[in-house]
Amino acid sequence: MAAIAVVLVSGCASSPSIGVLGAYFPDWLFCIVAGVVLTVVVYVILKRLQADRLMGPGALVYPTLVAFFALAVWLVLFQH
Repeated sequence: MAAIAVVLVSGCASSPSIGVLGAYFPDWLFCIVAGVVLTVVVYVILKRLQADRLMGPGALVYPTLVAFFALAVWLVLFQH
C-alpha cells in the first residue's frame, strides 16, 4: 500500500510556480491571463474587420478561445 501511495503522490514533488517580487504564483494563472488577453486581441481584430458576426454565438466562441489560448500558452512556455 505504501508503494502505491508513493507513486500516486510523486507528482506533487515540485509545484509549477513562478516567483514574482518574492511571491509565488502558479503557472496556470499566467496561462489564463494570457488566454484572456489573446482572446481580447482576437475580438478587437474581428470587430475592426467586421468579421465578428461571421463567428458563431459569442457565448460559446470566446470562452473556447480563452481555453484554447491558455492551453497553447501552457504547452509552449511551461512544458519542460
